[in-house]
Amino acid sequence: MSSQPRNADPHTATPAAPAGATFVLVHGAWAGAWAWAGVAARLRARGHRVHVPTLSGLGERSHLPGHVIDLDTHIDDVVNEILWNDLDGIVLVGHSYSGFVVTGVAERIAARIASIVYLEAFIPEDGQCFADLATWLDPSLPMTPVPPSSPGDYLREQDRARVDAKATPQPTGTFTQRLRVGGAYRDLPKKAFVLATGWDGPFAQALQDARTTPGWSAYEVDAGHDVPVDKPDELVVILEACA
Repeated sequence: MSSQPRNADPHTATPAAPAGATFVLVHGAWAGAWAWAGVAARLRARGHRVHVPTLSGLGERSHLPGHVIDLDTHIDDVVNEILWNDLDGIVLVGHSYSGFVVTGVAERIAARIASIVYLEAFIPEDGQCFADLATWLDPSLPMTPVPPSSPGDYLREQDRARVDAKATPQPTGTFTQRLRVGGAYRDLPKKAFVLATGWDGPFAQALQDARTTPGWSAYEVDAGHDVPVDKPDELVVILEACA
């Protein structure tokens, strides 16, 4: 099991993944493909194939009616991105809320996935929903407003301002629908958890579990919760190591 140094040099820390790895990057709640722009550009420049779907009801797809969008819709978004683009042997990365999404994707098309990466992401249990973990959510609202960011979320103030400007309300059904988990993700060839150490988040136990569970790798990065925006160079090194 491996652990990435907190301040690793992205050019020397680990060997690059073979050119041509295929990454599917799934953003977190209230975000969009824009959140992965820096990471995606860097991976493509290093010879990889990168797909970054925006989940229904968010980002440039925020015009879609949110009251009909649930967790299954978001899982469908990613499954269809993979199937319609004939992707195989992928590195599937879920950030934060999208731990639920990528876990659901693994339940449906595990044969397409070579590696799954939980980036500061929730790893759901069977029958769990995101609202179980974020008890402040109001399930009566059709759309959940964007929560205010805090200085601890992003280490650079300009990044925090950019995220605040682009974030959009999230369809509440994506938070309240419960996920049926048979454990397909556990049988994938490679699994990893990435912890951001720049804030006091809820993922320390997940990192420890990854360190002590065969078949998992554990990484740390000195960043705020929004690692793709905060530390794209360091994250690219980690993602290549997971490929």
